[in-house]
Amino acid sequence: MQTQHRIIVLGAGYAGASAAGRLAKRLHPDDVDITLVNAEPDFVERVRNHQLATGQDLKPRPLSEMFAGTGVDFRLARVTAVDADRRTVTISRDEGNGQKGTEEQGMEEQGTEELPYDTLVYALGSAADDHGVTGVSEHAHEIASRSGALRLRSRLAELAAGSAVTVVGGGLTGLEAATEIAESRPDLDVSLVAQGGLGDWLSEKGRGHLRKVFDRLGITVHEHAAVTAVGADRVTTADGRTVPAEVTVWTAGFAVHPIARATTLEVTERGQIVVDRTMRSVSHPEVYAVGDAAHAMGPGGKPLRMSCATGVPTAWQAADAITARLTGRKIPTIPLRYFNQCISLGRKEGLIQFVTADDRATGNALTGRFAARYKELICKGAAWGVAHPTMGSVGRRRHIVHTGAQDPAIQPASSTSPATSESAA
Repeated sequence: MQTQHRIIVLGAGYAGASAAGRLAKRLHPDDVDITLVNAEPDFVERVRNHQLATGQDLKPRPLSEMFAGTGVDFRLARVTAVDADRRTVTISRDEGNGQKGTEEQGMEEQGTEELPYDTLVYALGSAADDHGVTGVSEHAHEIASRSGALRLRSRLAELAAGSAVTVVGGGLTGLEAATEIAESRPDLDVSLVAQGGLGDWLSEKGRGHLRKVFDRLGITVHEHAAVTAVGADRVTTADGRTVPAEVTVWTAGFAVHPIARATTLEVTERGQIVVDRTMRSVSHPEVYAVGDAAHAMGPGGKPLRMSCATGVPTAWQAADAITARLTGRKIPTIPLRYFNQCISLGRKEGLIQFVTADDRATGNALTGRFAARYKELICKGAAWGVAHPTMGSVGRRRHIVHTGAQDPAIQPASSTSPATSESAA
């Protein structure tokens, strides 16, 4: 007979790992079975992938070590399907990864396993979005993933002096990638192609500093240029410009993992799961979505953008809401707002743009070496928080109470028959 409430967290990026750790910190291990599923063995500091791509070595953070002794069962596997009505997740294990299944022998031989859940936290995140532009998949490099950053690292190491590297995308990732490459390889001819103006969302002070750094690093900027095609040695824009590119780095936005779209969960056109203020699915109350996978509303009625800045707070909100509903307590409210945009411009320069709660730039900004140190502190703090998931949890873990009559969504799903989903209140 099932005695523990089964919680499965899909994805161990900033949002998923934070949610799993916070749940383990809040809930008593006798009452819950928390499983964290991730396709990679290590936690990836995605905000540092531009550093990895330029040859810098990052500290390894094995997830199995991070969650050892926390009460979280880490499973190294790919998520291949979610059945939100039956409350099951199907995972696929690569041969030799050491993961033991509990399903029938036939399924084990195929390397797949079906996991039932009572509560699901969906945090599969996002990947680079090619927007259907011709040649991106064939010729461009992405740094949204660790594997992509490592491929770019190898390619950059092969380039001779004077080779052209073009970064497509004028957002935060594009700015960081272009400056990191130009600083680490001053012998290369680095260009940035932006659909709008360079840093046009920043304050006047922020834009001025950005141009100053780009000029000092010798980065050529092509503004108001929409890329229509990527070739083996060039990038073509809608207005007919051709930008030389022996290497193209594509940073023009993100697309969410496609699995949610294939379920009965309510999703947006982009495939994000529609959630309420507590990160709970509006169609399936036993499912929570966090980070890039969630369509959550922020201040001013604006959807939160895909970023680490919102990924961790949404994870905290979901974990605290799950804990409150399971333990019969009042649901706390985590601030889902913006404070600043932290941009590294190489290792020696940075830009901290302060923003309003709904992410509009104010006139205040920090620049220079102090801003670079500020950004580094933020990155280290985020990684430290993920790497120490249950720090300070002694004596704070709460037992589950029987509140099923008040909230049917926390009742255990049947192990032998499909569960009926109920609409959110």
